[in-house]
Formats: sequence, C-alpha cells, structure tokens
Amino acid sequence: MKKVTDQNVALDVTCGTHLQGYLQDTTYNQLVQIFGEPTFDEPSGDEKIQREWVIQHDGVYFTIYDWKTYDLEYTMNALTCFNVGGKTSAYNFIDAVEKAKASL
Repeated sequence: MKKVTDQNVALDVTCGTHLQGYLQDTTYNQLVQIFGEPTFDEPSGDEKIQREWVIQHDGVYFTIYDWKTYDLEYTMNALTCFNVGGKTSAYNFIDAVEKAKASL
C-alpha cells in the first residue's frame, strides 16, 4: 500500500470512484500511523469531506475519507467509521488495512 502524495495525480486517478465499503472501528490517528498525513488535508469544496487519503494497493487506487461529518475536530477525535471508495471491490484493500491496523 502506498499513499499518493501528488494531489493532481490523486484527482486524476480517483475520478469515477464511489463507495465500496467501510473501515469500522478505525480512528484518524490509526490511519495517520499507517499512511501518514492525508493526501487532501483541506475540506472539499462542498465540505462533505474533511480529510482524504488516496492509496494505491495492488495497482488499484482507493480513497479513505470521512463523509458528511462537516466537523474536522469530530473527524480527528471521535470518528470511527471511514468510507472507502474505489472503482472496483475494496475487499482486499480493506483487509490489508485491517491487518496493518492490527500490527500497530
């Protein structure tokens, strides 16, 4: 798993992604420990997403994001269910994140 750091590349590879699943019982701090700071560290234009990671896993791109929290403090300190987006099934990606989380 590798985080996409270039925001222009991230925008390009995530065009057309949509909800594929969830990371349950997962905190913002755990995601930062696994992937580093989010790819997008500013709210989206409509503020429906406060923070978003774009990750390449096995040649496929996925997004991890908070959805409609509208509150950065909540996202960073209380949210425990993050959305996972992609163009294909995220089952293997979610499993890989869960394994990484278990090794923290």
